[in-house]
Amino acid sequence: MEKVIECVPNFSEGVNRNNIKQITDEIEKIEGIRLLNVDPGQATNRTVVTFVGNPGAVVEAAFRAIKKAAELIDMSRHKGEHPRMGATDVCPLIPVSGITMEETVAYAKKLGDRVGQELNIPVYLYEYAQSDPARKNLSVIRAGEYEGFFKKIKQPGWKPDFGPADFPAKTGATVIGARDFLVAYNVNLNTTSVRRANSIAFDVRETGRVKREGNPVTGKVVTDTKGNPVYMPGSLKSVKAIGWYIEEYGIAQISMNLTNTTITPVHIAFDEVCKKAEERGLRVTGSELVGLIPLKAMLAAGKYFLNKQRRSTGVSEKELIRIAVKSMGLDELTSFKPEERIIEYLLRDPSKNKLVNMPLNDFADETASESPAPGGGSISAYMGTLGASLATMVANLSSHKPGWDDRWEEFSRWAEKGQRCKDELLKMVDEDTAAFNRIMMAFALPKATEDEKKARTAAIQEATKYATEVPFKIMQLSSDSMEVIRAMAETGNPNSVSDAGVGALCARSAVMGAFLNVKINAKSLADKNFAKDIIAKGSAIEEQAKKQESEILKIVNDKL
Repeated sequence: MEKVIECVPNFSEGVNRNNIKQITDEIEKIEGIRLLNVDPGQATNRTVVTFVGNPGAVVEAAFRAIKKAAELIDMSRHKGEHPRMGATDVCPLIPVSGITMEETVAYAKKLGDRVGQELNIPVYLYEYAQSDPARKNLSVIRAGEYEGFFKKIKQPGWKPDFGPADFPAKTGATVIGARDFLVAYNVNLNTTSVRRANSIAFDVRETGRVKREGNPVTGKVVTDTKGNPVYMPGSLKSVKAIGWYIEEYGIAQISMNLTNTTITPVHIAFDEVCKKAEERGLRVTGSELVGLIPLKAMLAAGKYFLNKQRRSTGVSEKELIRIAVKSMGLDELTSFKPEERIIEYLLRDPSKNKLVNMPLNDFADETASESPAPGGGSISAYMGTLGASLATMVANLSSHKPGWDDRWEEFSRWAEKGQRCKDELLKMVDEDTAAFNRIMMAFALPKATEDEKKARTAAIQEATKYATEVPFKIMQLSSDSMEVIRAMAETGNPNSVSDAGVGALCARSAVMGAFLNVKINAKSLADKNFAKDIIAKGSAIEEQAKKQESEILKIVNDKL
């Protein structure tokens, strides 16, 4: 698997778009880098940039961006709502795929050493890159901010990990580290009061608030035996939060960092802030995402809010995202475009979804053209997709049928299974054509020498084996979808029983059509044991599909 690292530097510039572009231009100059998101904030005077690539390219791009920021940004003149201590305030590296956190730490240290030595900027390591527990937390490192660091850097316990122990007025210092994926998320309030926003932030953040004697705001701070303040924990684990006022929007916000969304998901953080705000006589009006968010976080939010409405969660990915956006008001302040905010969408290769992204008429024209692909395998996958879609439709109609309110969860589960089959089969439409193209590419390999002939033969066999496995997968998925189809014929909305019947016809045809592709490709395989085995398994699936279709059609016709 290719090693991929994400980098999310935060630059202390959110107003001058020309300066921001000069910084991001440096990032885009590096081969192997994909700039995913640039998110400037005027009130915070800060821009969050997100890019990914192989580790070496990421380190080089980050270094060049930090260097350019040091040239363009004068911290002695900087003002902004967000805590900051340098032109490049923080620069985390996040492992995405094919790389461990330990390896990512090594790259963070390499970047920090280079920034310290070549740019003469003080560098502090944080999170996984920092070995001193007292200096792991970003907020602890940044305490005192830019204005306080001229003295702080001289303290024995705050000598930088790399670079000079003098604080440069123009660039400030930079924090570099390695961390898990973090979601930066702000919740909007119907108030301008920073004090009230902070009260809610203290209610929810993991560290909570300082414990005081008597008055919770002005009372004497309670300390432990070592003289350290005692904290009363907040209600949300793995959450950091502060309150601030955003002049650009004329509102106060709760600004949160969700450091582990498996512990506290975005939707739970949103609902908890709503609860605490209401307790204090305030209302949440919406929220905003800073930077990017994983797809699973948005899908989980969509399902969460549908469950609260007692509605089926077996809807499309697009609909789940729409529900999440509307439920959390992610589009209150600015438009929310999933293709620009969800990390998996930004990493997608459009060429891998060429067929399924076509309009129906173009897909039909492409199939009818003299090109041999898409062929029977892709068409079988699409027939299977339609069969699963019909079953899912019946499940969703049944879930929302008047008088069946007590059965919504039953049909929601069936709809979710149908959606999974539909989504996997839809991927197979392009995958089958891609498998065919691999065979064509293998046949096009050179064959002038004996070594080239051997390599070409091996490549053809490997590609042919894969082109046999793909339609077999289509058979399995289409057969699996018949469980949902049968359940909907038996127990679903009786007004849609004919749709279940058509779904069965589609699924059976998908199984049989895909099996024809399995057989024609298996015929060319040198590995006869593999070919014999997959044909035997395919025959069993085909016979089962025919039997299931017959039984489902009997149920349907009896009801008609």
